[in-house]
Amino acid sequence: MSRQINQPSNQIKLTNVSLVRLKKGKKRFEIACYKNKVLEWRSGIETDLDEVLQIPNVFLNVSKGQTAPSAELAKAFGKERSLDDVILEILNRGELQVGERERAAQLDRVHHEVVAIVASKLVDPRTKRVYTPGMIEKALDMLSSQAHTANTTTSNHNSNNSHNHSTTTTASNSSTASAATSGTATPGGDDPSEAAKPKHVWTGVVTTKSAKSQALEAMKALIAHQPIPVARARMRLRITCSTNVLKQAVKASKSSGDDGEQQQQKTPGTVKDKILSYVEQVETQDVLGSEWEVVGFVEPGAFKGLSDFVGNETKGQGRVEVLDMAVTHED
Repeated sequence: MSRQINQPSNQIKLTNVSLVRLKKGKKRFEIACYKNKVLEWRSGIETDLDEVLQIPNVFLNVSKGQTAPSAELAKAFGKERSLDDVILEILNRGELQVGERERAAQLDRVHHEVVAIVASKLVDPRTKRVYTPGMIEKALDMLSSQAHTANTTTSNHNSNNSHNHSTTTTASNSSTASAATSGTATPGGDDPSEAAKPKHVWTGVVTTKSAKSQALEAMKALIAHQPIPVARARMRLRITCSTNVLKQAVKASKSSGDDGEQQQQKTPGTVKDKILSYVEQVETQDVLGSEWEVVGFVEPGAFKGLSDFVGNETKGQGRVEVLDMAVTHED
């Protein structure tokens, strides 16, 4: 005779689950979602909430099956909020909990994406050729190692300063009193090391930021510290302008002189001269009917200035067109 084992009717078995947690007030609330669907929801790829949620409910502890009482939800989120509103807030603002293996895989994906973007945007300034992703990866590893070493040194330095705080305070007070008596000024309280800190520091990839934004940070750090010779790949632009404004003099800018009055600066030349001053290398230049056209390479940082100048100075009779965002030379 076979025996049937009955499972508790209220037992919920969750498989293939990802948790999203949000701390509100003094309580932590959780929702159970399908893996990968949370990121798709947040990026706008997935729009069906039913495809994201395993269970349309809010929990205090998913693993124990402990649902959040209505009173707790009302206290934390407000009485006027519906359950769907609470679920959406947790889904959009909560912290996604993933396993160690998944976190490592996600970090690896972001890392490779960042390296690929950086490798496509930077070149060797001497040859204008791209670096391999492996070379970029090694350069970024050098920067992150330097940053971690610097942080350790700073931490030890601060610890020593804290240990000797009472002695230095007494000496400082003594020195200040002496300086006041003699009429000499003592240095200010600003830490000179703060001013000496590099502006762009690379400590490695994280999963909480987009690959695109991290790639931009990585490029700034590589250009600032130059562990290998790097420069931004130039943009290839086509600039067109009506010939009747080319010879017009550029409006002179004004600057304040030593006496505080506005002084006229030297006129930078014609509209054509100014446009060409932005172009590092002219590829072609021609007059087609009533339009002058130049195709050339421009440093990415100069693009906005060039676009603003053409837009403002030509009063709609000129335009800037991007032909290639990052021109590189590959072997």
